[in-house]
Formats: sequence, C-alpha cells, structure tokens
Amino acid sequence: MLSQPISVSFDLGGGREVFIETGKLARQADGAVTVRQGNCVILATVVANKEPKEGQDFFPLSVDYQEKFASAGRVPGSFFKREARLNDYEILTSRLIDRALRPLFPEDYLCDVQVLISLISSDAEVLPDSLACLAASAALAVSDIPIKEIISEVRIARVDGKFIVNPTRSELKASDLEFLIAATENNLMMVEGEAKECAEADLIKSLQMAHDAIRIQIKAQAELRAKKGVTTKRDYKKPAQDEAVMEKVNAFAKERVYEISRKGSSKNERSEAYSALKDEVIVSLGEEATDLEKKLAKKYYEDLKWEVVRNMMIDDRIRLDGRQLDVVRPLAMEVEPLPTPHGSALFTRGETQSLTTVTFGTKLDELLVESAQKSEYTKFILHYNFPPFSTGEVKMMRGVGRREVGHGNLAMRSLKQMMPDTSTYAYTVRVVSDILESNGSSSMATVCAGSLALMDAGVPFPKHVSGVAMGLVTRADGKYAILTDILGDEDHLGDMDFKVTGTRDGICGVQMDIKVDGLSMEVMMEALEQARKGRLHILDAMYECMPAPRPEVKPHAPRMIKLIIDKEFIGAVIGPGGKVIQEIQRETGATVNIEEVGNTGEVSIFSASKESLDKAVAWIKGITATPEVGDVYEGPVKGIKEFGAFVEFMPGKQGLLHISEISWKRLETMDGLFKEGDMVKVKLVGLDPKTGKFKLSRKALMPKPEMKPREGENAEG
Repeated sequence: MLSQPISVSFDLGGGREVFIETGKLARQADGAVTVRQGNCVILATVVANKEPKEGQDFFPLSVDYQEKFASAGRVPGSFFKREARLNDYEILTSRLIDRALRPLFPEDYLCDVQVLISLISSDAEVLPDSLACLAASAALAVSDIPIKEIISEVRIARVDGKFIVNPTRSELKASDLEFLIAATENNLMMVEGEAKECAEADLIKSLQMAHDAIRIQIKAQAELRAKKGVTTKRDYKKPAQDEAVMEKVNAFAKERVYEISRKGSSKNERSEAYSALKDEVIVSLGEEATDLEKKLAKKYYEDLKWEVVRNMMIDDRIRLDGRQLDVVRPLAMEVEPLPTPHGSALFTRGETQSLTTVTFGTKLDELLVESAQKSEYTKFILHYNFPPFSTGEVKMMRGVGRREVGHGNLAMRSLKQMMPDTSTYAYTVRVVSDILESNGSSSMATVCAGSLALMDAGVPFPKHVSGVAMGLVTRADGKYAILTDILGDEDHLGDMDFKVTGTRDGICGVQMDIKVDGLSMEVMMEALEQARKGRLHILDAMYECMPAPRPEVKPHAPRMIKLIIDKEFIGAVIGPGGKVIQEIQRETGATVNIEEVGNTGEVSIFSASKESLDKAVAWIKGITATPEVGDVYEGPVKGIKEFGAFVEFMPGKQGLLHISEISWKRLETMDGLFKEGDMVKVKLVGLDPKTGKFKLSRKALMPKPEMKPREGENAEG
C-alpha cells in the first residue's frame, strides 16, 4: 500500500501561500520534496552514498538546478530539441544553492552527495530561484543524511521605497535593490545581489528582513520533518585520526609556520617555504612512518597553518604579505594598452591583474538569454576568463567553468548599474576580462578594469565602479580581524569573505559567504564600512587614471545614432521587400536596424565612418520628415515632361516643378532646361490635400523682375 503524501504550508504575506510536500514523487531518493507557489512547482531530490570513496579526503557535493521547458509549455530551441548542459542562469542558481548547503554538512563527512533541483511547472509571475534553495534544504531535512541545521533562502527587493520578500517578476523589474539571502535559524550564510547605489544601511535592513522570513520557512521544514518521523540521522565512516602524529606535527612546525607567515613575503616565496617545511615535517616522522601517517601529517600541517595564520591576524594585526588589516595592495592601472579594441584597460592590484577589452556591436550581436519561462535579448555582455597560467598552474582547458560564470556575473551586475539606458543607447557592448595573474579577488579586478575600459571606449558611463574583497577572522574569545583586499591564501582561512562593489555614492553589487556562528550586525556594519573606505581608495586612483569617459568613440570604432520615428514611417524606411533599407545600406555603407516599439519605430544606424553615418541619417530623416509648405529644398531632377520636371526634393518624396514655376519668364518648352540628375533648389508652395501631390516652385526663389512701363505711360502710369 502506498504511503500518503505529507505536506505543510506557510504564508509569504499578502496571501501568497507556499506548500512543501514529500512522499509522492521520487520516493527512492534519500529525500525528495516538491515546493509549490501558485503554478510554480519545484522538485528537489537528494541522494548520498553510504560510504566515502577509498582514500577520499574532501567532501564531494554536487548541486544542479535545471528548468524543464515543458514546465512553461515550450520546446527547447536547441538543434536536438531537448534540455542539454545547464545555461548560465541555471549555473548561477546552482552555485547559490551549493554555497548555502555546503556548510551544513559535518567537516568529517566525505560521502558523495548529489542534489538535483528541477522546475517542473512554471508560473509567469513566480521566480523559481528564490524557492529552489528552500526545496533543496527541505529534501535534506526529510532524509537521514547528516546535516547540522536546516536553512532557507529568500529574495529581498525594494520597489518605490518598500522592501518586499520574494517579489514577483513584475515587481522585480521595477526594483532598485535585489538581494538573495540564505540563512539558518541563527546565522546568515550567503548574500548575493545588486543595487542602484544603495547605502550600507539598506543592505543591513535587507538582511534583517530576510532573516525573519527565513525563520518562518525553517519552521515549516522542521514541521514537515517531524510529520515524516525523521528523528535520527545515519551514521557514517569518519576519517582516520592519530593524536600522536598531530602532536608531532604541531611540535615540529608551529613556530616555523609562524615565522614564514609573518615574514611578509610574496605568494611564490611563501608557497615555496610552506612546501619545503611540509617536506621536512614528513621526514621528521622517520622512515618507519606509514603511508597513512604521512597522509595524516599533511592534513594536520594544513590545519596548523590555518590556526597559526588566523591567530597572527587577530593578535598581531598583520597579514601574510605584511600589510595592516585595512590596507589595499599597491595599485597600477592604464587605459588603452591595446591599439585595436574599441576600449581596453589593464588593472593590477598586488599580484592580481586583469586585461579587459570592450567591443561595440549592433542589434544583431545581442545575446539571447533563454529560460523555461521566457527568452529575451540583452545588449550588455561580460565574459570572464581565468586561464591556468594566472596562478602558475598547468590545467586542461575544457571550456568555461562554474567559477568563471559566477565571477563574470558579479562583475556584470555591478557594471550594468552605470550603463546607459538601452532604449536610447543602440550599441551592444561586450566586455571581456582576461585574468593574467591572480592572488585574490580577480572578480573585483574585473569590475575596476571593466569600468576603466568602458570609459576608454567612449561609453557614456557616468561614474566609476570599483570593488574590493573583504575577509573576517573570528575567535571563540570574541576577538576578530576584518581584512581589506584579501589574498588568495587568506580567502579560505576566513569566517566570512565578501565582495562589495559600488561608486562613491553607494553599493552596486554584493557577494558574501558567511561561515561563522552568531555574527552580529555590529560587526557586519563595521566590515561594510571598512569595505566602503577600501572601495573609495581604489576609486580615487581610477579617477586619476581616467577622470571621465571619452567624449566620443575611437576613430576605428563604429559610430552609432538612434532615431525615433513615427510608426507610420517604418514601412517607408524598409520599403517593399526591404528595397529601401537595403539601398540605404548599400549606398552609404552603414548598417541600419529598425524595430517597432509601441507606437514608434526605433532606427539604429551604425558605421565606422562619420561621413557614412551622416549620409544614412540624412537619408532616413528625409524619408520620415514631414514636408512643410514654405520650406526650401534642393534635390535632383528625376523626370522631365512637356509640362514640367519632377524633382526629388526629399528622399523618397517628389514634387512637380511646373513649367510656369521655373522662371518668371514665360517658357514655351522644357527643351534644354534640365537633364535628369541636375540639382535644383526649389520651394514647396503647395500640397494637394486630395492627391497628396507636392507643388514646387523655382521662380519663387528668384527676385521678381520690375515691370517696364508701356510706351506713352510714365512709371506711375
């Protein structure tokens, strides 16, 4: 007999009820739940091996979030018409869930764990990514897989000054602040998001509001677990330990590790010294040491380094490279290091370096961003590359990894806050950051280099955006150290590492991982204030290097103009079968794109030549302009008849220059007056309202001859 499904529910506010159910789907998984809000349904499953792999010394957790196109009644657009590799949005969602779940597992738990989250029914207004982590945590909660705590995640947005938990898609479009926040009952764990220059206090308010909402979701998961009757978690095989070996390692290496750590050496010197000491530690065990003892000695040595360096920072207030806690490494930057790209910058901070380029494209170069619910195009693209040589390593180049996608997304979200409005700025802009050297926070170097490169390219970028990576080290006695501009070695040592980007006026992007229990908001505020000072220090150097955007794009970059025309003229610009727009492009050498937007048409014109651009603009303005009676025009003769000439006084618009309007002198014939192609200056003197035909005059631009008096009359006659 099949067991009955078990469910619980809670209210997000405003009548938005969320249901969590287990026992109906995927019953052979260790844990499986569905989370539903409106028509949005997410299935999350979790399975863990009973035993770790032989010799495994790390925790292999894999998290994959995927949206089924059938959930929105759509067929995938790929050649094979099926879901394939995860797209960037799915990868980013998977990373957010992974970062929140990973600290939940015991440090000595080394069994493979696979978490799969699928969107199986979509709702046009419900954002599934803010429910995905809830689903994953609930699946773990109803399983017997050992986890320390239950978590959840919510999105906080601000619309018209009001903070909203898990906003709808429509509300999110109108927001000026958006953060995804994960937490346990007592502690924040992960923050990621963007804002249009929000204050640090706004971020703190978002964190507090999110934590209150998360506690409600954790309570619902605990209720579901109790209803299912899960009271104990499975036992698991713990890694071997040897107290005697640990004591030998500590006694032999503790002082030596401290000496190396406080020396203030470079990354390579420090790495070589640590490596040499590790070899000495193994030798010190003696020839009789077993392979297991040697393996454990290496682990205890790494644990010792972690403890010694953290204590050094807290007690001595110095860091691995000799800096004080709040000091940013030396900065070096330049714009236009490369002659051919449309914009470029080289940004170096300590031993981290980014070479970033900017390329302008047309509407045809827009990026299609596809999800189950919708497909849309974006005109701002940022790609981040992290080759192995940047850390002095040899690795296989197998395409872009999740880390590159995540770091690039943080930089993109930060810089896009200062990008011009796409409705008036026709360029598609691609920014590419190639990391040439890395020792801490290459994503923040990407933000700084990207800001410089965009200004170098002539993008109307109103303010520089910089970023700084921060760290926090705490101890049980209540002492702590906040680190500005952390090194790679300091990254994994800390209890909190967070990256903050922004302008002089506020925060543009945040990425934060918190590992410490009971972090107070006072410490968080102190860390954010120290980050603000570090960000401002970097901004000062950036403004000194490039104070403002170039007034125009470089000579070899494509020029761009966007024209807004009445909807009724779209057909005239395109012409029958595209004849007119093709002629414009062929004759001027410019690229012309036109699309209907509401009751208007948006015409984007691109050309590397100013002369070509001006010619195309004049042509299109001529087609779309409304002739005014009384205005003077100049155009070519297009045809000659016995009663006059047809003159194209505006592109696509011809009028009749009647024989009687050519000259004040009476003309009997058109012979010899004009030939086709002659340029004639004329005045528009009339418009037939019935036929729409234009009447032109040449003699109206000539002085009227004086009348000679007839014989026998005086002039007044």
